[in-house]
Amino acid sequence: MLFESYINHPYISEIAFLLTKHPESVINIKNLSGSSLPLAISALQQSLHQNILFVFPDKEQAMYAYTDFVHFLGENNVNYLPTSYKRKLKNQHFDPTHVILRNECIEKIASAHQSIFVTYPEALSEKVMDKSLLSKNTLQINQNEEIDIEFVEEILLSYKFEYVDFVFKPGQFSRRGGIIDVFSFSAEKPYRIEFRNDKIHSLRTFDFENQTSLEERNSIVITPNLSENFQSEMEGFVLDYFETKPIVLTVDTVLFEQQIKQFQTDRFIHPNEEKNNISSFSYDEIIKKIEQFSWVEYGQAIRKHNYQFIFNTSPQPSFNKNFELLQEDILQKHEVGYQLFFLVEQESQQERLRDILSNLGVIDWVNFKNQNISQGFIEHDLKIAYYTEHQFFNRFFKHKVRDRFLQSESLTINEFSSLKPGDYIVHIDHGVGIFGGLEKIEINGKWQEQIKLVFKDNALVYVSIHNLHKISKYRGKDSEAPKLSKLGSGSWQKIKLAAKQKAKDIARDLIKLYAERIKQQGFAFSPDTYLQEELEASFFYEDTPDQSKATKAIKQDMESKVPMDRLVCGDVGFGKTEVAIRAAFKAVADNKQVAVLVPTTLLALQHYLTFKERLQKFPCQVEYLTRLKTAKQEKEILEKVKNGQIDILIGTHKLLSKKLEFKDLGLLIIDEEQKFGVAAKEKLRQLKVNIDTLTLTATHIPRTLQFSLMGARDLSVIQTPPPNRQPIITEIHT
Repeated sequence: MLFESYINHPYISEIAFLLTKHPESVINIKNLSGSSLPLAISALQQSLHQNILFVFPDKEQAMYAYTDFVHFLGENNVNYLPTSYKRKLKNQHFDPTHVILRNECIEKIASAHQSIFVTYPEALSEKVMDKSLLSKNTLQINQNEEIDIEFVEEILLSYKFEYVDFVFKPGQFSRRGGIIDVFSFSAEKPYRIEFRNDKIHSLRTFDFENQTSLEERNSIVITPNLSENFQSEMEGFVLDYFETKPIVLTVDTVLFEQQIKQFQTDRFIHPNEEKNNISSFSYDEIIKKIEQFSWVEYGQAIRKHNYQFIFNTSPQPSFNKNFELLQEDILQKHEVGYQLFFLVEQESQQERLRDILSNLGVIDWVNFKNQNISQGFIEHDLKIAYYTEHQFFNRFFKHKVRDRFLQSESLTINEFSSLKPGDYIVHIDHGVGIFGGLEKIEINGKWQEQIKLVFKDNALVYVSIHNLHKISKYRGKDSEAPKLSKLGSGSWQKIKLAAKQKAKDIARDLIKLYAERIKQQGFAFSPDTYLQEELEASFFYEDTPDQSKATKAIKQDMESKVPMDRLVCGDVGFGKTEVAIRAAFKAVADNKQVAVLVPTTLLALQHYLTFKERLQKFPCQVEYLTRLKTAKQEKEILEKVKNGQIDILIGTHKLLSKKLEFKDLGLLIIDEEQKFGVAAKEKLRQLKVNIDTLTLTATHIPRTLQFSLMGARDLSVIQTPPPNRQPIITEIHT
């Protein structure tokens, strides 16, 4: 429906006619609000069947537009061209992910692949290798091609690829007998090239984590880091790579000059540094080059137009989570004949909104679509309104620029590559041994590289690289060297059996302990109210699958008569606090009080601010109690808690004080339980005999986790990060 609404728009047909019959036309487009701009250009590209280079004023706008284009046209028909650099720092550090995306995009342009190419001024201004030199500095290998393995290795070294034992990031290659593994700067997965008698026997991609093959290829192209290794030869312009002239569409061109000048300024460490070899074009040079193509400007233009198209759209109104305003707007739109579509990607969120709009009596005039765009808009000529739920709730919207190389994926191989001969390892079948490095051994007449492991009495075991999952680095007390296992003695199996038996003994004692708790009669909370649904729907970010699963499990526990005792494990920033807020509000909705126990004063204040912000529009009183409160303030808080005037109390060890008396405590939330001492935990046990308990932890100690894994406590693991969460990367610049 979204795409179809613009494909036959009269303005789109007229613009397409002008660009086809009169490509020299100076066209200006205005007033395409929200995501209607990418939508209109998608329709234009489908009408023209021609490449479009779409230049946005900054990187963020480009990424969100790329996401919208993917929704409208599909991922194969849209490409993203970033700059090669990590960020706007006064250095020249390259980002491998950006380099891969950039090289891949340039290859698509050179291959005459019809598409929309999305970029921004800094990326467009960055020089590329001249088209005539590209083929000389990339290596194409075809199936059954006669080529010498030594020649390929020499080429990779000349391209400044690093020789390693196992590849795990772009710019690396390894060789094992007649096999070369190489991670190109223009591919999301590394290639495995198998030679037989100086002939290419097979080409395939593989998973660098577990070394398994993924996909057969007829040909591959190996691209070095062109921006870094061939900087002196970078004199080309991106647009020169197109086989047929594309249409260039720029947004708010008046802003480009400042962006490009800033980019060039940020490229130098010292103000007086030599600037003769600058690897980017100036603003004037770019404009001069763009003028050679069919050029359409949107918004604030720099040229005098002879054709202008002003669309009749407006952005989605700002409702600021107010359902009364939404109800009024839906009724008004219905009265004047508008169709209203609510774009909601998650089915669970759709259900929540359906229930809320049904209670408001306007559900019959709203259509739901299982898709999403970055910004909603109203098309007045077509009388259609597209609203996004993330804008209504002021929630974060994730862009979908593909991360070609994620550092977290390389953990296993990266860790293995850091092993040095003499390091202790553990083999799952043979026990504790010493890593002896990599050795080539002959198996069935073929030389293969194997991992050498040394056990007691210098007994050797060779492990294939395909069995890496059976080996792990030994982790134990730093001051004590481990005892090596003896092969064939059965000692390692006995150790494993003894550990299993010990675990069973602990489990038996724990089950007995927790059985006493299960006998206690708890409070069964009521099912969710519309206020609960409204709170969850208003979450700023999109729920991760693990968050949804954890929330559902907690609600089921709370609605049961058996007291809840659930542990939620998740890394910092993965959404544990949001899950706790929802559980706390569910308790408050049933007129119960909630205690949130944290180990530090700073964390208490942080949780107080988070809870306060999330619950500010709901009938819920939140307060905190720490050593920073004066005696007078503390006395007032204790009195209000006793009278039931405070619904949620957040605090440190002071919550365990005998002075504190709740009117009707229903839920205890403990953050980082392992950081509390023995005495504090003893008080906790007395406190949570028959009330629901939710424990949050990011750095769970083995015993706490083991309790959950053995069924003594229920466990929820949040291991999927929120959309677009960036890993923490520490760099040292000297």
